[in-house]
Amino acid sequence: MRRDVTIGVILIAAVVSGGCVVSKGLYDKSVMEAEDAKANLERVQTQKNALKQEVKGLWNQNEELAVDVELAKAELQRIKDSRDKERATTEGRLKELVERTKGLSTHYRTLYKAHERLKKRNKALNKMVARYKKELKKQPQPVAPARPPAAITPPTAPQPPARPKVGSAGQTSQPGLAPINVNKASANDMVLFLGLTKEVADKVVKNRPYRIKGELVAKNVVPKVTFDAIRDRISVAQ
Repeated sequence: MRRDVTIGVILIAAVVSGGCVVSKGLYDKSVMEAEDAKANLERVQTQKNALKQEVKGLWNQNEELAVDVELAKAELQRIKDSRDKERATTEGRLKELVERTKGLSTHYRTLYKAHERLKKRNKALNKMVARYKKELKKQPQPVAPARPPAAITPPTAPQPPARPKVGSAGQTSQPGLAPINVNKASANDMVLFLGLTKEVADKVVKNRPYRIKGELVAKNVVPKVTFDAIRDRISVAQ
């Protein structure tokens, strides 16, 4: 493009300086080429300015994108820190729940074992109650008239009455005593004549009345061994 302009200028200068005669066609052609070159130059200049504006716009966009990238990095770091904090909190909570689950499992096993023991004990008591009920149906107890407890004959010597000796099975060594009515006798009488402890005698009084002798065991008042030792020396006549 610049070459065409240069050629046109040279031709015009040659005509002016040399005074040579140039054909009109060649002159017009040179002028047209110069005009075209000038138009092309202006077009190129316009394109150059447009490119400058476009480059400037792209530069501004680049700066905005850089700011957006920084903001995105900051947001990403914040999200990462929040996630790490939440993960630590979740792990701590999970560990706490695991420990609590272990404790509850241990407590459940303890309760289950205790429940099984109570079931066995309840089953044994039910069998015992059923056996005594069956015994009551087969052997009904006659209703005897109420009578006061046997009187205690004081010893001839001026000494306090001696407590009857109790053997290894809990039986007294005094034969021939009348049966003690556990529904009416006092706790002291049961201690004195049956050889019971004060606690057991009080418990017998507290759980009255008794329809049959076996209720002393069924109600968990007297141990089975003690009951076997005194069953022939007690009565439940109302």
